[in-house]
Amino acid sequence: MPVETTLYSLSGAAPSPEERRTGDRHLTLFRVGTMLVEDRRELCLIKNISAGGAMLRLYTGGLRIGQRLKVELKYGQPLEGKVAWVREPNVGLEFDRTIDVIAMLSQSEDGPRPRMPRIETSSFVTIREGASIFRGRACDISQGGVKVETPVLFARNAEVVVALPGLPAQPAVVRWTDDGFAGITFNRLLPLPMLIEWLRNQRESRAA
Repeated sequence: MPVETTLYSLSGAAPSPEERRTGDRHLTLFRVGTMLVEDRRELCLIKNISAGGAMLRLYTGGLRIGQRLKVELKYGQPLEGKVAWVREPNVGLEFDRTIDVIAMLSQSEDGPRPRMPRIETSSFVTIREGASIFRGRACDISQGGVKVETPVLFARNAEVVVALPGLPAQPAVVRWTDDGFAGITFNRLLPLPMLIEWLRNQRESRAA
């Protein structure tokens, strides 16, 4: 199967709308980012990124041309701009100022590993370690793991199973604990569509 990945460009112009693919199916390996729209944070896919802007695939609609957006990539660099065009589910973002694409691509592999975008949440969570089961609250979640509030002092690198309502139980490892909180890494990444749907259901439940 052909592979389609995030496209980087040195152009100072924002990416233009792409034509719809009509041929072979493609395996998509787009970069994941977070998008801040007004007071809410959403996950998105970075399809194209240039010095002057980006093409984003969104999981929510309703954006309008000229609307302000802030996008954050995995490594945490915020990029601000305005919507240049809308062709759902894609939108074009024109940056306020050009970025250094070469610097973005030449980050040292020896440096700190990029963190996946995290989305704030508030959900009950069950953590099983061996035969013991503990309850806590999920503070934020990403494809790669979850931050939980729990009175239990887990050992670092403890092997656990994390269960959130509406998601399959995830084998995981405790990476850190600090003052009533713990960072837990899933053994396998959550599929992005699954995480998006779970976040949408959580939001609708809170609204109800």
